[in-house]
This record gives sequence, structure tokens and C-alpha cells, in this order.
Amino acid sequence: MEKKARMARSDKGLDDIPALARAIRAGERAVLARAITLIESKRPDHQKAARALVQELLPATGRAIRVGITGMPGVGKSTTIDALGTFLTGRGHQVAVLTIDPSSTRTGGSILGDKTRMARLAGDPSAFIRPSPASGTLGGVASKTRETMLLAEAAGFDVILVETVGIGQSEITVADMTDFFLVLMLPGAGDELQGLKKGVVEIAEMIAVNKADGDNVARANAAAAEYRAALHILSPRSPSWRPPVVTYSALTGAGIADLWGHVLAHRAALEASGELSERRREQQVKWMWTMIEERLIGRLKSDPAIRARLPALEAAVAAGRLSPAVAAEEIAQALGA
Repeated sequence: MEKKARMARSDKGLDDIPALARAIRAGERAVLARAITLIESKRPDHQKAARALVQELLPATGRAIRVGITGMPGVGKSTTIDALGTFLTGRGHQVAVLTIDPSSTRTGGSILGDKTRMARLAGDPSAFIRPSPASGTLGGVASKTRETMLLAEAAGFDVILVETVGIGQSEITVADMTDFFLVLMLPGAGDELQGLKKGVVEIAEMIAVNKADGDNVARANAAAAEYRAALHILSPRSPSWRPPVVTYSALTGAGIADLWGHVLAHRAALEASGELSERRREQQVKWMWTMIEERLIGRLKSDPAIRARLPALEAAVAAGRLSPAVAAEEIAQALGA
């Protein structure tokens, strides 16, 4: 009985989408957090309400600077975000930090964990930190992060920092939802250069070498020189921007202002060429197709008749009695596709 009462209280007002939207546009943090929880819910009625809310808020989105940040474990992503976010709020910006970590059930990702890692921002009234959902596929987590980003923009946050905690495809996903993709590296270019993935570098708007402080300054500068040489053999992502390589220290704050200056210079260059608007349009269409794929997969998993047929089809394909193409066609016909 008590559980039903709690659910009823949590659902109160969900049918008044315009009121929720007004509260979010007014910057009410409690309502924003509640709306994000609504977006992350798997309940069909919540998902329907979330879609309506995002649509209602759409005109109030799109004006923030969206920055994706990635880097190898131990590079200092959280410390960097804490330093950069504090630098930005100190200059009057409203900063939202979102994370993408589909493996967080294994890594222990949580609201408490993220706020512990970013201690200064956690207590900053001009900042908002939100982790990815505690579980799910990369596509599902990314979808929720995109919608959360729109809600944060509608709430008045003018800088969105999206941290990728995972590796591989998560980096591509973050690059596909942001304007500027920042790759963090460590001093000591030798071994690190070997691990510099070509795919990540090709989509980077900037490489920043952290921990350029104390005895590490010379090593950081040497690493930066190596990365610059590596970038010369790759084609830049944009004809209007050649990715720079900078050094900085998240610990002391040295170089943080310069790092942000490059973000602004990149935005100015892409706005002047029209590429920023084009990139945003392409991202929206790509997001639409991702959502379509998720809905189709959802139907596959929820349709009793298809679920009953799938094991036999999988067994036939595995045994070589049925080609994957014929099996896929049978499933598509069952879906009405």
C-alpha cells in the first residue's frame, strides 16, 4: 500500500506537461531532476510523457556549447571537468555535467560517485551533475543522455560537458552528440602514443595533455610534440579547424583558460562556415534513426510470437540450415516491415 502511495506521489503532475516545461525553463532544479528520472524510466506511460516533455521544450534547446570529453583511465577526466567547470561557473556560465557509462553496474557509477569525483562542482550552485542510468546498452544510455542534455539546455545551462567513462564505441557516440570532442592524454609520449587510437584521434577537435606540472612539464611538452606529429598524418574532421595539442594541469589550473579558449575558437570557426548548424542537423537525423532502431528492437523483444520463434531461427542459422538473410526476412515479415 505504501509503495503504491509513493508511486502515485511520484506520478503526480506528469499529465501536466506544460507545467513541467515551465518549471524547467524557470530553472527549478528539483523539477529538472524529476524530469530526467522520468526520461530514464522504462515504463511506457513515463516514456510517453517524456517524449511529450522533450517536444514541448525543444524550442528552448540548442543554444548551449556541447563538449564531449574522453581519455584513458587515470588521465584525470573527473579532475579536469571539476577544474574546467569551476573555471566556467566563475565566469558566469551555468554548467551541466553528464556521463555516459553503460557499464556502470560493474564500475559502481552513481550520483554519489560522480559528485565525490567532482567535489568543487558538486557544491557549486551554478553546476549540475548527472550520471548515466545505472544499467543498459550503450544505445539506450546515449539516448537518455541526449534527452537529458536537451532538458538541461532548456533549464538554462549554457555549457554541457559530456564525459565518456567507457571506451571504444562510447567515444564515437559522445562525439556524435556534441560540438567539440576533447581527448585527454598523459605525459610521456612513448607508450601512450602507441595506445593513441586512430579512430578517436580522427574525431578529436583537440588533444590536451594533462598533469603538466612540477617535474612533469618537460614530459608533457614532449608528449604534445609527439601528438602534433601524429595529427599531421591524419585528415582533420573539419576543413575549418585543425585540431591543436595543448598542455595543462587540472591540479593547478594552469592552461585551463587556454583550453576553453580553443573551444570558443572552434565554435566561432564552425559558426562562420555554417558547419555547426549542419553538424547539429546531421546529429538530429542520426538520433532519429537510432531511436527507430531501438523501437524495432523493443518490438522484437516484447512480441510473444516473435520471441517464441527466435530460438528456432537462431538454432537453424547456427547449424547452417538457414541463411541469416532468410531468417532476418522472416523476422521482418513478422514485424510487418
